Amino acid sequence: MAIEKATFGAGCFWGIEARFDEITGVIDTAVGYEGGDLEHPTYKEVCTDRTGHAEVVQVTFDNSRISYEALLDAFFAMHDPTQVNRQGPDFGTQYRSVIFTQNDQQFFQARAKVAELNASGTYRLPLATKIEPSKTFWKAEEYHQRYLEKRGMVHCHI
Repeated sequence: MAIEKATFGAGCFWGIEARFDEITGVIDTAVGYEGGDLEHPTYKEVCTDRTGHAEVVQVTFDNSRISYEALLDAFFAMHDPTQVNRQGPDFGTQYRSVIFTQNDQQFFQARAKVAELNASGTYRLPLATKIEPSKTFWKAEEYHQRYLEKRGMVHCHI
């Protein structure tokens, strides 16, 4: 078993976390904030759209059971990656489509996937997904972890 982490932002983190939790080979998920300059950001601060952070899900997975490329495919299927700083009714830079890569291999795989999807004609518009090296992942407040599950919900608006 080879444990790795992957971090994705695709709008509101509650629904994305729930979807990743359903995937075989995913060991754990945590919602949080990444990409900004503020240390130890809170949900309230991130929602001001002034911290530079995105709402993200950090996925811990067993790469002998699921590949990073399969997680990329799932990520792109979970949201509209052509939207700039929004998903559904949520808008602001905290809701941007972004992949924070943990190493060079993830970076090159993510870049190749974006190029493949742009060339495929799958989407009418070019992908707006940003690919950035991982910064500090700040775990969100406990009440956000498994938010939908705690409320008996399977999904939200995404």
